[in-house]
Amino acid sequence: MKIRELGIEGAWEISPQQHGDPRGMFMEWYRFDKLAEVVGHPLRLAQANLSVSARGVVRGVHFADVPPGQAKYVTCVRGAVLDVIVDLRVSSPTFGRWEGVRLDDTDRRAVYLSEGLGHGFCALTDDATLSYLCSATYNPTGEHAVHPLDEELGIEWPADVPLLSARDDAAPTLAQARESGLLPEYDACRRFVATLGPDGMSHSTGM
Repeated sequence: MKIRELGIEGAWEISPQQHGDPRGMFMEWYRFDKLAEVVGHPLRLAQANLSVSARGVVRGVHFADVPPGQAKYVTCVRGAVLDVIVDLRVSSPTFGRWEGVRLDDTDRRAVYLSEGLGHGFCALTDDATLSYLCSATYNPTGEHAVHPLDEELGIEWPADVPLLSARDDAAPTLAQARESGLLPEYDACRRFVATLGPDGMSHSTGM
């Protein structure tokens, strides 16, 4: 397993080693110890999600309040997607920047994004199926979105006519989200991540 840090702090690409023969294939798609070595703490496994999308569907850009935020470990178990990580942390050196990684059922890469980062993807095939491991359970009052087609973000989605949910289509732009105080603060995210202990949970009073 190779883990490569991306150009946005708190985001990594994971490339597994696949072992195949005429019977099929085996691989380790997640190793808590190897991820913890580079991230600095284990990923707390609080919830696992499965998402199935038709070709051209764009989901995101989603993020959660910090604390507690929601770190994600994402892989594509069927088909292919362009997975996109967006730095939504106000005052971050890469604020507003995005980075895309192709996830598919051939190379079987995964991505890890830490608390405070935004996440989205575009399905490149029908029945594109993503599996997420999440550090926190879903909290509807603490989950938000930024419009995926916001010109300021300039995400190059590989779809002629992206298909959005009603929620994502009604999401604010990056500027609107920032003006309303919706976005997480870079320093607050870093302080929270620094409190995460060997169990992946925050051990700071009040967090």
